This record gives sequence, C-alpha cells and structure tokens, in this order.
Amino acid sequence: MCGIVGYIGTEQAAPIILDGLSKLEYRGYDSAGIAVFDGEKIITQKAVGRLKILENLTCGGERLKGFSGIGHTRWATHGAPSEKNAHPHRNKTGTIAVVHNGIIENYSILKKKMQNKGYEFISDTDTEVLAHLLDYYYQGNPLETIIKVLHRVEGSYALGIMFADHPEAIYAVRKDSPMIVGKNDKGCFIASDVPAILKYSRTVYYVDNQEVVELKKEGMCFYSIDEEKLVKEPVTVEWDVNAAEKAGYEYFMLKEIYEQPATVNNTILPRIKGNEIVINELGISDDELCKVEKIHIVACGSAYHVGMTGKYIIEGLAQIPVDVDVASEFRYRDPILQKGDMVIVISQSGETADTLAALRETQKKGFKVLGIVNVVGSSIAREANSVMYTWAGPEIAVATTKAYSAQLTALYILALKFARVKVIMKQNQYESMLTCLQHLPDQIELLLGQKEKIQYLANRYAGSKDIFFIGRGIDYAISLEGSLKLKEISYIHSEAYPAGELKHGTISLIEEGSLIIALATQPKLYQKTISNMTEVRSRGAKVMAITFESNKLMEKAADYVIYIPETDPYFANSLAIIPLQLLAYYIAIGKGCDVDKPRNLAKSVTVE
Repeated sequence: MCGIVGYIGTEQAAPIILDGLSKLEYRGYDSAGIAVFDGEKIITQKAVGRLKILENLTCGGERLKGFSGIGHTRWATHGAPSEKNAHPHRNKTGTIAVVHNGIIENYSILKKKMQNKGYEFISDTDTEVLAHLLDYYYQGNPLETIIKVLHRVEGSYALGIMFADHPEAIYAVRKDSPMIVGKNDKGCFIASDVPAILKYSRTVYYVDNQEVVELKKEGMCFYSIDEEKLVKEPVTVEWDVNAAEKAGYEYFMLKEIYEQPATVNNTILPRIKGNEIVINELGISDDELCKVEKIHIVACGSAYHVGMTGKYIIEGLAQIPVDVDVASEFRYRDPILQKGDMVIVISQSGETADTLAALRETQKKGFKVLGIVNVVGSSIAREANSVMYTWAGPEIAVATTKAYSAQLTALYILALKFARVKVIMKQNQYESMLTCLQHLPDQIELLLGQKEKIQYLANRYAGSKDIFFIGRGIDYAISLEGSLKLKEISYIHSEAYPAGELKHGTISLIEEGSLIIALATQPKLYQKTISNMTEVRSRGAKVMAITFESNKLMEKAADYVIYIPETDPYFANSLAIIPLQLLAYYIAIGKGCDVDKPRNLAKSVTVE
C-alpha cells in the first residue's frame, strides 16, 4: 500500500526519488521521507502529510545533495502517522537506512530480543526492527547481512536499503510485496510500482520472492536468499508515459472514466477473429475448457463485484455452476475443490495480498489457476497457470473505473468462449452477442457525452447521509459496485441490496427524502423491480432508475430516469455502471473530496 523509490547513478538522487514518489501517491499514504548519501553520511528528511510538504522542506530535493538514495510514502499500520514513525528508519549511528512496505509479523519477538541486546527504539513501527537487525549482523558485507536478516523475519516485505560504508550500492529485497528495478544510461532504480520510474526507464525487472538485488550506477546483480547469483530477463513496459499523467483532466478518476471506451475496445479487439473468440494466451485448449464442470471466482473489492456479474453471465450462457468468493474468506474456509473445477482470480494490480494468497492455496491443493490481471509481470501474472490480461493501461485513481470495465469485458469473452466450446448457444445468438460486445465501446462513448443530467442529480443529492442501491440478478451485482464507488470517494453511507430483500429489514431504514437508486436492466425482472420501487416511494423515498431506452414503464415508477443504450441484458453492467461512476464522481467533487486519494484507502492492497 505504501510507495518505495530508490536511485543510484550520475544524477542528483533526491529530485528523482521525490518525482517517483509523486507517481505513487495513488497508493495511499500519511507521511513521507527520504534518505540520501551526501558523500560522507546518510542524511534524512521526513514529513507528516502530503508529499508536497516533504518537497517544500527539501526545495524539491535540492537541499539533499547526493547520487544515491531511497524514499518512501508510509501508510500507518504500526504506530500513528508521525515523523518518528515515518520511513526511512536508521540504526543508532545512522549508517544504515531502510524503507519497507509490508508487515513483519514476528516484529514484537524480534524487538524484545534486540532490546535485550541493548538496542533502543524510537518509533512504534515494525520496520525499525529491520534497521537494528541489519546493524546487529553487519560485519562489512551488505549482501551477507541482508540475507541473515531475511532468514530471521516473518511476514511480507519490499525493502530498499543503503549502507554508508558502501555508498556505491543500494539494495532491493522482496517477499510477497511488489518490487521492481530498472535502469537507464544514467543509473538504476528501485520502485514498488511501474509508474514511479516509467519517465526514466521502460526496461524493468520484476523481483521475485526472496530475491535480493544489488544496484550500482553501472548495473545490477540479482541474488537468491542462499546468496546464489541469478539471471533475470528484463521486461519492456509498453505503456505510453502520458497514460500515467492527467492529460488536462482535473482528476485521474475522471480521465480514467473517459478512457473506458478505448479500454473495453483494447480488451475485446485482440480476442475476436472473424466470428470466433480466440484467447491464445490462456494456453488452454477447447477440449480442456469443455471439461470444466464448475468455476470458482476469487477476488476482492470491485473485482469481487465483477465476479458477481460473471456468475450470472457464465451460469446463464454456458450453464456452468459458479461460486464467487471474497479472497480473504476463500483462503481461510478450506474450500472444497474437485476434479473439473477451475479457479479464476481477478486483480487489477496482480499484487492483491488476499487474492495472491488464495491463488497459492489453490495451487497447493493441486489445482490450476487462471488469473485476470491488468499489470504485466505482476505476482499473479507470474504465478498463475494461465493469464488473461485486460490491457487497461495504468490506473492511478484509487477508485477503479476502467480496470473494472476491462475485467467485466474479459469475463464476457470467457463466458461466450465457454458457451461456444460446450455447444450451449445457438449460432445466431452467439453472433448477435458478439455484435453487441463489439458495440459496447461506442455505446459507452455515447453515455459519457450525456453527463449533464447526472451532474444535476449529483448536486441535488450531495448532502445525503444515506443512499441505497437495489437491483435483481445482474442488477444487484451492478448495485454493489455503484454503492462502493459512492461510499469510497464521497464518504456517504451507502448500501446495496437485492431488491427482493427490502422487506427483510432494509425497508425500516427508508424515510422521507431517502434516495434509492434502482437498477432495472433485466427485462424479465422489470415488474418485480417496479414493485420494490413502489414500496419505497410509498414511504417517502425518491427513486432514481437506470434502465434501457425502451423501458418506458420507468417514467411512472421513478422520480428520475437515466436511460442507457440497448444491448444484450447480459452486457448491461458495462453501460449501467457509467452513470453510477459519474454520479459518485460529481457528488464527491460537490463535497470537496479528493476523489483520486480518498481517505484511509489505497490502490494496491498488499497486506491483510
């Protein structure tokens, strides 16, 4: 969840590190710090709050002279946000500095041992244990010291480390928390995510679990935890540098909402050849797909909501039973997997801790995993048996929009592929659905051009204390995501319920003036949903309906109607979610919220 950037080379390190950290602000943080070797010693500067404070204290890094350094944006886990808890942490003499993402699970035991050996702790963090352990084991060889420490710590970590005695090198270490390294003709970089160094290098190496990297200005060496040299292959990042910039938009979130037509098209285009779906990257034959008898979709947050939609679509089109699990529940409930089962994990970052753990738990049981991810070379992409990339490009805002839409599209394609190989669907229906799928980007574009009504409704309800979303079937899955978008960036209490559950408790919360957002994109369920809308209106609620243009029944049943273009009802989520994303965005803007960096949230959840 935190951000790490390091640099060693021929350029001044501090401005590069601060610039890289600014590209990782989306990850969530509450303090920041930097350490630089100035030619004689390691000097540090820390600040609580936004990175801008640290930039001002250091004049954009100009006050910290030196050609090597490490920096960090911290998300408080152990200890409150404060200067003493901010990274980097150092040993007592200030000759070793370390930044850390993750959690050291046995830190309290290690801390007690180090205190018994006379070490004093000034912070409340688990990371300071690492600084003192490095000091304790240091005998002049940094690599040997780091490996000794790694054998004694438990938990997850991505580390950046520097030793004053060895100013010619910085070190990167990784276990269960993302870390990359890169290089150009002026030096080498470490970072916890690609956008931090994309401006400087497109050549990156993904650090695997329990690997140590020694970086010098002229290059880098990789080592295993047994101190054996490793050979790593570089990856060329194909992202457009401008894709990680705002490009004139006030917020990344709005930019990414408007990138959805292209994103959905990028997910569809390479996988449709004529009238056939071809997903060559899966490495799974049609015969193997035909033998799948049950699917388990495992994910967190918005990706879990994608899975909920996928359940309705795959069961409806391919007649394959689907279970959908929150990853943190799946890994701990000892799931029953049987021959013929397929496990699909979904994650934008490919680093989501619980999802990654569920993948590994599945593989331990002897079952293969298909990963649907956005980030090439991420942990899930590397460890899954098969991978389907969404090609959404960098998504910077914490609240996902275009990655969600790309994941949905990937599941549409998979559902149609399963239906095709199992010969469940008639040819004319299959071709009709392919046509609908290919029209989605243009229809999303059309919706984005009709935002004025949504802005009006957002202004009207920005002062709401509670907003409820209801729907049936796929509409319930859409409601879950619409509600999440609203609450995570506007801080308005919001809940989503299956419309039929209103009478089982929820309706007691409805009062005069409450806003109910009703999703009605499934024609077979229109009348049932209208009945639920009537129930809440009779109790004084206002109802906003989202439905297809042909559904004029909603004019009488709702106070406000937002129409979406006609498509196959199975694909309705891709269109209905657009006004819900815009509604959440404009309500949050109306309340003065920072929509890109909502409080207490982070883009990539890499700890439990």
